Amino acid sequence: MIKWIAAVLGFFYMRFPGAIIGFLIGSALEVLIKNSGFTYSANTSTFQKKTRVSPGDFELNLLSLCSIVIKSDGNISQTELDYVRSYFVRAYGKERANATFKTFNEVIKHREIDAKRICAYLRMRTAYEVRLQILHFLFGIAEADGNVDKEELRQLQNIASYLHLNQRDFDSIKAMFFKSADTAYKILEIEKSATDDEVKKAYRTMVKKYHPDKLTHMDEAYQKGAREKFNKVQEAYEQIQKERGM
Repeated sequence: MIKWIAAVLGFFYMRFPGAIIGFLIGSALEVLIKNSGFTYSANTSTFQKKTRVSPGDFELNLLSLCSIVIKSDGNISQTELDYVRSYFVRAYGKERANATFKTFNEVIKHREIDAKRICAYLRMRTAYEVRLQILHFLFGIAEADGNVDKEELRQLQNIASYLHLNQRDFDSIKAMFFKSADTAYKILEIEKSATDDEVKKAYRTMVKKYHPDKLTHMDEAYQKGAREKFNKVQEAYEQIQKERGM
């Protein structure tokens, strides 16, 4: 990506020779960035330091975010707790999930959680696709009791912001849980006035973004969530096709 941007800039200033020089400089920068452990995020246009997060640390930080959502409406819902427990049992097995939940019970009852700090930790150690899945999971928790209230939605918006997820992606995932007349368009991140070609292009873009193969390194529960998002994209596109006779 960087080498092509540098090539375009070089062409703009020095035509063809500049494009070659820009390409070479950009290629060298990519090698330096790769060796330094930084990655470039096209979604946020920033360079980010990526270090691996251990499964245990990931679980506990994710559970901390779960506790924020569960407590946000002032009521610790058993339905929401059961949703989280079920998810972790599917991901890690009953024995490991039960051990993790001993810590979770302490966190949710007795500790104040700094969402910004936790999200900064996860942001620097997880890919953008994984953070999208985290948000999708948290929306599922909020909806588990049949209602996502304003305070829950505010906390979800804050978490998405701290995870550096862009607003269009937030609105797309939100639309998977909030039905409206233009839900299908919101899921595909386009306006209802979009042309048929724009709809097709948006669909292809969303398929690439939400394809389950991007989370094959994650546990089965997270892959299941990825498939759910992917299916929502498929359903949205099929609905628009039917409405328009495409």
